[in-house]
Amino acid sequence: MMRLGKITTRTGDDGSTGLADGSRVAKDSARISAIGSVDELNSQLGVLLAETLPQNVRDELLRIQHDLFDLGGALATPGAPFDAGKLVRLDSAIEHYNAALPPLKEFILPGGTRAAALCHVARSVARRAERDYFQLIQKETAPAEGLKYLNRLSDLLFVLCRVLNRAAGQAETLWQR
Repeated sequence: MMRLGKITTRTGDDGSTGLADGSRVAKDSARISAIGSVDELNSQLGVLLAETLPQNVRDELLRIQHDLFDLGGALATPGAPFDAGKLVRLDSAIEHYNAALPPLKEFILPGGTRAAALCHVARSVARRAERDYFQLIQKETAPAEGLKYLNRLSDLLFVLCRVLNRAAGQAETLWQR
């Protein structure tokens, strides 16, 4: 496995960036946009993890961070796969966390506790990452499981926002027409 020995290479000064397979692409390419959005999402989860969280949620988010790093690696290596088992785990997590929540009768507004609000920000970044990923697969090859993963992840993050508010005794703010 290749490790970065040097951070400043100056090879990107011309507006291109290197992929893991050694090829170079423009920094505004669809692939780099998708990689950047996945990276930003992972960073947002890192900010959320700086909060006090229930241990089971913390463990889930750490697993997701590893998954997102794997997804970024798959995007940086054109033709690389992304493990569909990660998608199955997300589906199980959604079912698990949603089971204890009351059904929604109205939309909820992002917010509540600081942790839940940060989770909402991560959820919205996941939606953007999904849009960027979709733009990529319209033009180039990328694992289809990655798009599904980002879609499910935004669903899980929405559920976790509700879980975090509930764990803190914070009522959800319902949207009023």
